[in-house]
Amino acid sequence: MQKQLAAEAIGTFWLVFGGCGSAVLAAGFPELGIGFVGVSLAFGLTVLTMAYAVGTISGGHFNPAVTIGLMVAGRFPSARVVPYIIAQLVGAILAALVLYSIASGKADAQLGGFASNGYGANSPGGYSMFSALLIEIVLTAFFLIVILGSTHGRAPKGFAPIAIGLALVLIHLISIPVTNTSVNPARSTSQALFAGGAAIQQLWLFWVAPIVGAVIGAVIWKAMGEKDDEVVGDLPAPQPPLTPQH
Repeated sequence: MQKQLAAEAIGTFWLVFGGCGSAVLAAGFPELGIGFVGVSLAFGLTVLTMAYAVGTISGGHFNPAVTIGLMVAGRFPSARVVPYIIAQLVGAILAALVLYSIASGKADAQLGGFASNGYGANSPGGYSMFSALLIEIVLTAFFLIVILGSTHGRAPKGFAPIAIGLALVLIHLISIPVTNTSVNPARSTSQALFAGGAAIQQLWLFWVAPIVGAVIGAVIWKAMGEKDDEVVGDLPAPQPPLTPQH
C-alpha cells in the first residue's frame, strides 16, 4: 500500500509539474511560446509517461475523479479511495510548490492565475459557470469511458497509456479556453492554493464537476461495456496499467 501511494504521489507530481509547468513557464514565452497546443501535449505526455513508469504499481490514477470513477465501475476497492486521493493531493501540492519556487525566481515574475482553473472573469475565454460545469462533466465522463475501455482485459495489451494520454491531449485542446481545463480535482486544488483569491472561491466546481462526470462515465461504461474477465475480486489485474489526469 505504501508503494502504491508513493506511486500515486509521484505520478500526480509529474502531471502537475509537467502540465501546469508548461503553462506557467513556456506557454506565453515571447515568440517561442508553446501555446494551447503545447500545453495540451504536455498534460497528455505526463500521463502517458507516468502510466508506463508507475502504472503497474498503483494503477496510475493520478486524479481523484478517476479513482472515484474506477470504484463506481467496480474496478477499484472503496477502502483505498481516500488514501489514494490524499496521496494525489500531496503530490499535486508539492509540484505546485516547486513550480511556484521556480517561477517566482524570475526578476520581473508575474505569475497571474498560476495555471489555475476558473469561470466567468477567471475563464481564459470568459465562459460562464454553466459552461464550465457542463464541459468539465462531459469531458471527465468521456475520459473515464476511454480509461475503462482501454484498460479492459480484452483490449490490446500495453496500449492503454497511449489512448489515455491522447484523450487528455484532446480534452485540453477542447477546454483550455473555457476553464483552463481541470478534469482533475488534485490539479485544480494545487494551483488554487498558490493563486488564491477567486481560484479558491471557484475551486468547488472543479471538484464537483469532474467527480460527477467520472461517475456518469463509469455508469455508462457499466451499462454498455462487457464484463472484464481479468478483474478478480476487488482489484484489477496488474496489466494493463490504469491511469488518468489532468
